[in-house]
Amino acid sequence: MNVPTASQKRLVIVGATGMVGGYALRYSLERATVGSVTAIVRRKLGISHPKLQEVLHRDFADCSSLSQVLSGQDAAVFCLGAYTGAVSDAELRRITVDYTIEFARVLHGSSPNAAFSFLSGSGADPTGRSRIPFARYKGEAENALLAAGFPSVYLFRPAYIYPVEPRKEPNFSYRLLRAIYPAFQLLFPNQVIRADDLARAMVDVSIQGTERGGRVLENRDIRAMVKRIRPSTE
Repeated sequence: MNVPTASQKRLVIVGATGMVGGYALRYSLERATVGSVTAIVRRKLGISHPKLQEVLHRDFADCSSLSQVLSGQDAAVFCLGAYTGAVSDAELRRITVDYTIEFARVLHGSSPNAAFSFLSGSGADPTGRSRIPFARYKGEAENALLAAGFPSVYLFRPAYIYPVEPRKEPNFSYRLLRAIYPAFQLLFPNQVIRADDLARAMVDVSIQGTERGGRVLENRDIRAMVKRIRPSTE
């Protein structure tokens, strides 16, 4: 594995086997300002790269064993999650809230100055009053991250994430949105974001560290950020 230079960043990615996390991983490995990438995964990635350290960790309910590999990190991109309906309500909360809080606890103990980019979702409700479990749980996770003590926390709230590459869609709604995407993104541009663009934004903001404190990035904000990075998008 490469040893980062003084000007390069050490980045940890959680959820690199998922759609957005996978793009974040690929982009990070290509980015010159990223010197090392630690991917915390529950199953093997199946790739190798001089910058990449793959760490298998199956139980995110307890991340204590990760304290050493999380030491000295400059930033984290957290994309671990589950689709509504794909798991039980209890499991959805466990993955969305408990796993996030536990990972953040260990990361902050090992790298207290790291920036944290979190894949939340449009409609996330930090007040806890929403009737939609996904919104309540994402809001609860956001609140916990803002209180965790990191100098910079970026809460990404994308709307519909366009997969870009063909995949097996998780439910009918996603199959429908993919089918009508060309028209949907023309009519409602601020309600869609490409998965690769979202991943780029999450990586870039976490390693640049331009703002301290917490920042909520709605879909419109993410698209604006992407256009500054790559004006030719869409």
